[in-house]
Amino acid sequence: MASLRLPPIPRRPIRHLLAAGSLTLLLGGCNMVVMNPAGDVALQQRDLVIFATALMLLIVVPVIGLVGLFAWRYRSTNEDATYEPDWDHSSQLELLIWAAPLLIVICLGAVTWTGTHLLDPYRPIARLSAGKPLVANVKPLEVEVIALDWKWLFVYPQYGIATVNELAAPVDRPIHFRISSSSVMNAFYVPTLAGMIYAMPSMETQLNAVINKPGNYEGFSSNYSGAGFSGMRFRFHGLSEGDFNAWISRNKAAGGNLTRADYLKLEKPSEKVPVMRFANVDPGIFSAVVNQCIRPGTTCMSDMMKKDMQDSAAMEGMPNSGHAEGKRNSSPLTTRDAGQAPPKSPSDIPQRGPSAPDESNTPKQRPL
Repeated sequence: MASLRLPPIPRRPIRHLLAAGSLTLLLGGCNMVVMNPAGDVALQQRDLVIFATALMLLIVVPVIGLVGLFAWRYRSTNEDATYEPDWDHSSQLELLIWAAPLLIVICLGAVTWTGTHLLDPYRPIARLSAGKPLVANVKPLEVEVIALDWKWLFVYPQYGIATVNELAAPVDRPIHFRISSSSVMNAFYVPTLAGMIYAMPSMETQLNAVINKPGNYEGFSSNYSGAGFSGMRFRFHGLSEGDFNAWISRNKAAGGNLTRADYLKLEKPSEKVPVMRFANVDPGIFSAVVNQCIRPGTTCMSDMMKKDMQDSAAMEGMPNSGHAEGKRNSSPLTTRDAGQAPPKSPSDIPQRGPSAPDESNTPKQRPL
């Protein structure tokens, strides 16, 4: 009796199935926090991205489908396809080709313009979440953020504490971040809270946001800043009001002071720094970092601008910088009388050198 043989199973489809299954398992472990945020600002940003993508797909999908349809219908082996070599214009087709993208661009521009202004990070939030208005007389939580090499320092001026690589905020309370950097540019980014905001030395950027769900979320720097960049991460805790107060008490009980001298030690480059807590903080640290005067004896940039020699209003009642106290050295081009009428005679103009060649001490040139 002849044995029944089954045809061999091709190996290529099996490899494709295994690859697809592996990819599915890998993607199943991904946390799509950007598409499922816990903060209202990030949620509005997500909706804007989805709307813009869907609007553009209204053109992209039909165009890709028609490309495939035309390629199949008018292939070289299809002799039944209509061939019209003299066809060159169709008003209806051109109206469709130009009107649809034009309407989409107008709609996309209007939505983007509106969303950009409503979601301006410097603009205080107008609501806590959809259908939940902002409670009156609620003060935002103030957080001063300083990007160090390679760690994050968070100062809570309302509570007089600070932490390193740990951030917390109560649920449904507006948060006002003031952000700067000690040395190089970084980017402060908590995907579940809002979009990334750059942290730059000698500058202050701001972010207004709110967290709506309790949880333990990830934050990091999204701008490369050196060797320890990959470890420049922190945890953001969304807490209830009671848990947030307990968190504040835990930081106060941890002890430790953060003076300017301590800050200078902290800002030295270090990698993968564990959480640090400070119960007492110098209230002027953030301002000193922004104005580049954290080191003793350094003049703050704000003071330098106030003492600008060209700012006469700022100089009233202050001694002249760089000159002895009293009348400031001036010239006809640096006084308030620079725009007055010219002298009647050239001899009335003060000379800075000899008025005649004979009075000069320069050796006379011998004739050639």
